[in-house]
Amino acid sequence: MKITLKDGSSKEYAQAMSIYDIAHDISEGLARAACAGEVDGVVEDLRTVIDKDCSLNILTASDPEGLKVLRHTTSHILAEAVKRLFPEAKVTIGPAIEDGFYYDFDAAPFSREDLDKLEAEMKKIIKEGHRIERFTLPRAEAIKFMEEKGEPYKVELIQDLPEDAEISFYDQGGFVDLCAGPHLMSTKNIKAYKLISSSMAYWRGDSNKAQLQRIYGTVFQKKEELEAHLEHLEDIKRRDHNKLGREMELFTTVDVIGQGLPLLLPRGTKMVMKLQRWIEDLEDKEWGYVRTKTPLMAKSDLYKMSGHWDHYKEGMFVLGDEEKDKEVFALRPMTCPFQYYCYKNTQHSYRDLPIRYGETSTLFRNEDSGEMHGLTRVRQFTISEGHLVVRPDQMVEEFKGCIALAKYVMSTLGLLDDITWHLSKWDPENPGKYIGEPAVWNETEEHIRNILTELDLPFVEDVGEAAFYGPKVDINAKNVYGKEDTMITIQWDALLAEQFDMYFIDQNGDKVRPCIIHRTSLGCYERTLAWLIEKYAGKFPTWLCPEQVRILPISEKYEDYAEEVRKELARNDIDVTCDNRSEKIGFKIREARLAKVPYMLVVGAQEAEDKTVSVRSRYAGDEGVKPLQAFIDQICKEIRTKEIRQEVPQDEKK
Repeated sequence: MKITLKDGSSKEYAQAMSIYDIAHDISEGLARAACAGEVDGVVEDLRTVIDKDCSLNILTASDPEGLKVLRHTTSHILAEAVKRLFPEAKVTIGPAIEDGFYYDFDAAPFSREDLDKLEAEMKKIIKEGHRIERFTLPRAEAIKFMEEKGEPYKVELIQDLPEDAEISFYDQGGFVDLCAGPHLMSTKNIKAYKLISSSMAYWRGDSNKAQLQRIYGTVFQKKEELEAHLEHLEDIKRRDHNKLGREMELFTTVDVIGQGLPLLLPRGTKMVMKLQRWIEDLEDKEWGYVRTKTPLMAKSDLYKMSGHWDHYKEGMFVLGDEEKDKEVFALRPMTCPFQYYCYKNTQHSYRDLPIRYGETSTLFRNEDSGEMHGLTRVRQFTISEGHLVVRPDQMVEEFKGCIALAKYVMSTLGLLDDITWHLSKWDPENPGKYIGEPAVWNETEEHIRNILTELDLPFVEDVGEAAFYGPKVDINAKNVYGKEDTMITIQWDALLAEQFDMYFIDQNGDKVRPCIIHRTSLGCYERTLAWLIEKYAGKFPTWLCPEQVRILPISEKYEDYAEEVRKELARNDIDVTCDNRSEKIGFKIREARLAKVPYMLVVGAQEAEDKTVSVRSRYAGDEGVKPLQAFIDQICKEIRTKEIRQEVPQDEKK
């Protein structure tokens, strides 16, 4: 047989060979590093025997699929360590994941001390260097085998497989685990690993099933790679908005108020106000929006007309009981039906369109309690919502305009490089989830596809992610933990105008249905604030900071001049405070740095006499003495242009 290798060279063998033996024939070093083989594009276990011509790529931990095998094998070593130290624990599943692995156990919670002991036990197992052997059993024998081992979760997994399935197991020196593989040849090649944390999980992700304990870990080929990853995890902890936002006193949550109902504190509120004022002025003055203000609730009749009652009721907060109450209300999950009635209040000509309605909308969605997280997943939130009522011939250009506005907002915030574009489509396999005919869905999806292609925006298509009344563009971003959330939505709606009997009078005097674009320009303010906290690790661009300048008088003798400076800055709409505490100036500077204040103005005798300020910044350190007005001109320009000033590395600061 002829084996074609990755570099184009080939090997010929007279007999069948395992992938591992082929790797060993190529190079002993390659065999030691091998994790798996890719045979004609399919990842296979090193034990797999090849008996015909094929292409073969030997995968090491330098390859993503090879690293996945290394991590999966390490999860089995963790499972063996748990069974050694906690023999009553029941094993469940232990997959490799994007940045490591986890294994779930039916056991008591694991402490950090337990994880350290497990790491030490894993080291012993690895040092023992057992060969990992694969074997198979018929389904009935496999069930009996795991029943005898007292592993009910493994039994359940096997029972879910077909009657005629042949079940594979891996034995690493006496510890046997149900697994499809692939795995390394031995435990001895694992070196750079770390158990990261433990948490609660549910069996098969179902909150109605058993609570389990999940241990997360990671492993790399080299110690340097592990150390870099652990430093990355520390950076994640420093950036986590749920932790940092509380430390910076931007928001908090209170149990008696409720899950998913955060309190924005004065500093966080000021940031959201700045974002809101900017977006409203941008939309109204530069993009031709008109503002509405509509109720936070409505009768169920409105939601029945829009379709939300049938398709979205479980996600709404309903006030009242349809069987008992004459009128039932619900808090609004979106603003579109309300703004439709703003449109219907007046008859419109084709010359009036497009009409772009904007509203800073507070919305309510009954999210599952397990989904709540900081500011990214909440039950009450505020968005920069808008609905454009347009003629069909205007739809494409107006949709492009919504994309352009979203790009401008993301660029100004410094977030453009962090987003991904998605075409969220209906699922034709589940038509009951949607309103409208397939032809309408296919046509509108094609329009959006063509727009994204024309604008040269790289996008993926997500089946089943459309709203029940139309496809959309979702602009997504990942948080520091890698979870992706939708930040901005732009949706094509060719259906709800019919539901609400919306029309305009065309040039022939006929009534014509408009099209509607549902969109946000910034999205949810709370979620955006979380994103900004994590993006900038709390060191926001100056224009967004709740405290832009802190004045530091050297002693109480210069408090009068400090107050004079404060008033002048405040008159120029600069957010400024004075630190008049009886502390040494070095202490005050360190405190201001910890608070991530962009500018510190130190004032003493010389500054008071010359009407100057000694400027220290978060960006460049000591910027020297400047006339007060020169500093005001500098920072006002920075704020007005929304400049994102780059921070000079600490060792380069003066």
